[in-house]
Amino acid sequence: MVKETEYYDRLGVTPDATGDDVKKAYRKLALKFHPDKNPTKEATEKFKQISEAYEVLIDENKRKLYDKYGEDGLKEGGFQHGDASSIFEQFFGGFGGFGGFGGGRSQGPKRTKDLVHPIEVTLEDLYNGKVRKMKITRKAICTACSGSGSKVKGASVTCPGCNGRGIKVIVQQLGPGMISQQQTICPQCRGKKEVIRPEDRCKECHGDKVIEEAKVLNVTIDKGMKHGEKITFFGESNQEPGVQSGDVIFIVQQRQHDTFQRQGPNDLVMAKKIPLVDALCGLETTIKHLDDRILVLKTKPGEVIKPDEIREIRNEGMPVHKSPYTKGNLYIKFEIEFPSSIVPSNIPNIQKSLGQESQRPPYNKDEATQVQMHLYAGFSDRQKQGSRYQADDSDEEMGDEGQNQTGCRQM
Repeated sequence: MVKETEYYDRLGVTPDATGDDVKKAYRKLALKFHPDKNPTKEATEKFKQISEAYEVLIDENKRKLYDKYGEDGLKEGGFQHGDASSIFEQFFGGFGGFGGFGGGRSQGPKRTKDLVHPIEVTLEDLYNGKVRKMKITRKAICTACSGSGSKVKGASVTCPGCNGRGIKVIVQQLGPGMISQQQTICPQCRGKKEVIRPEDRCKECHGDKVIEEAKVLNVTIDKGMKHGEKITFFGESNQEPGVQSGDVIFIVQQRQHDTFQRQGPNDLVMAKKIPLVDALCGLETTIKHLDDRILVLKTKPGEVIKPDEIREIRNEGMPVHKSPYTKGNLYIKFEIEFPSSIVPSNIPNIQKSLGQESQRPPYNKDEATQVQMHLYAGFSDRQKQGSRYQADDSDEEMGDEGQNQTGCRQM
């Protein structure tokens, strides 16, 4: 039975928590509330409180005194809390904070590399939101030896291959009186500056201090996220003793959609084919949205839709990230499908319905030449080719003047 639980509550652990539980809790909270990462007064005070709690609970004698007499017992025993930044540096191997605590040194703690993975999502995922389970493989500190690499204490010795430097200098003779020096990581200790005798190595990690671990992360795809956006899991990268773990970063990769395209931050665009009769006589059709809702598109009596006309449906675009109840707009471009032919006897009725006859310009039939038109599908390619010829002709017309201008630009 303990007298007080305040320090345990600060770290979110129970009074029967082990030393490893205390370390894990402090590590998670310290990374979250460090002032260089979370520069608010509330975070600074929280960082100080969890540092004080960790300093007491990680020390066996201080923890016994606190459990029996509470914080007053610590004060009566002459105990004074250390600096929060110093506690943080000691925990992470003495490399300092995120750029230093309270505006200190600019170099952050040594940390492992970030693990970056793409995560492929659909436009439906970005519209509705989704949680994806992603399995990663990382290096984790060996629990059998607590990251020491040995089954006995004091088994690590200075590497004889590099004399504890972690690197070796290779000297090569290039010629008479000429040599080159090259630094390389010591192959014997792999840059760790110390080695463990084979007979003393941990059977689980074989002296490597870390083991391979598979971990499943719940990746939340928020509504309104964009292609290329990053989702970061802080401190979930590879672990090494005395080194801060890097982050696991997922980069959103959106697959192309068959119907909708995203335009700008929050708008959607789509093309809708409709027959000519609907464009002229009234439209009533439907589209299926990204959340499976059916939207009914209907025009007013007598309203005509023109080819390539764009209609706007407000608040039916993508949700705004972090504000999902606010949405962009949906833009629909109508493509009119004309009939391949009509019955000649129906022409007068069509003209009467349209309220006009075909407009034919006057011309002298004896002087004009009547030609026959053929359907040509490659007009756009011919048009591009013609543009290229025009550009070539323009270059030739520039002559010497054009060449002189080019020469000046190159200077």
